[in-house]
Amino acid sequence: MDPTHLHLLLNHVPTVGFGIGLALFVLSLIARSNDLKQASLVVLVGVALLTIPTYATGNAAQVEVENNADVTATLIRTHEGAAFLALVFMEVTGALAWLALWRFRRTSTLSSGMASTILLLSLVTLGLMTQAANIGGEINHPEIRAPQETTTFAGHLGRQVGDFIRDAPSAWVASEALHFIGLSLLVGIVLLINMRMLGFVKQVSFAALDRLLPWAMLGFALNVVTGMLFFAAAYGQYVNNPAFYWKLVFVVLAGVNTLYFTFDRTWAMGSGYEAPPLSKAAAACAMFLWVGVMYWGSMLPFIGNAF
Repeated sequence: MDPTHLHLLLNHVPTVGFGIGLALFVLSLIARSNDLKQASLVVLVGVALLTIPTYATGNAAQVEVENNADVTATLIRTHEGAAFLALVFMEVTGALAWLALWRFRRTSTLSSGMASTILLLSLVTLGLMTQAANIGGEINHPEIRAPQETTTFAGHLGRQVGDFIRDAPSAWVASEALHFIGLSLLVGIVLLINMRMLGFVKQVSFAALDRLLPWAMLGFALNVVTGMLFFAAAYGQYVNNPAFYWKLVFVVLAGVNTLYFTFDRTWAMGSGYEAPPLSKAAAACAMFLWVGVMYWGSMLPFIGNAF
């Protein structure tokens, strides 16, 4: 098993998985079922998380096929550009789906405006992901290629963005600053919430900390965006680095842990109360996972020479 094989295993998740989530969401709107709405939003968030390693392993697969005489560099760049644009829309849609879940738990309703926005973004995202998947299929299946090489309106967007971040010193420095701001925001809030779950600072109510969750997700979003910009700028330094893949594993698992906390009933408790054992276990796991994310991120320059 290597990153190329992993990409082949994951590359249907953003299309098939997201299509299932979208179908469930449309069905929930028709049936006016709150349970189906929540289930569909969970699927959308989960697929958005798995799209991150799908995109990253795609660049690892790119390294393997670049020397294939049957594949042109232009087609590879076109696939990369289509996948990059689809990734952006996927993560925005996933972030809004999580925000809808958070608000749903607090108000038990999903506003028509939020539902319409998620539906529109989901349709656009599915279209972009399908386009990227079709171009990816042409790379390994010459029998389905059109006589004229496929082009898209996105062009070579992924490579253009990566080259800009790599070649413009101010862009790299600004991205580094935003990355650490996002990390500080995320880890600071996660630490406070998990310490409270574990029984510390009992004078603070869970409801007060609940309002900080969107800010933690903002920090996570900043980290995902800037992290993928770094990857796009110098993917060759990452794709053979085991620390990078371990970091991706911990990021996805930490995201799943955060998704669990979105539904935790502990948020309804006031100050002075103890969280239930399951919530404490989840909090301990969260601290372990986020420390793991930071550890493997710190190891990038030392294992595989990512910088």
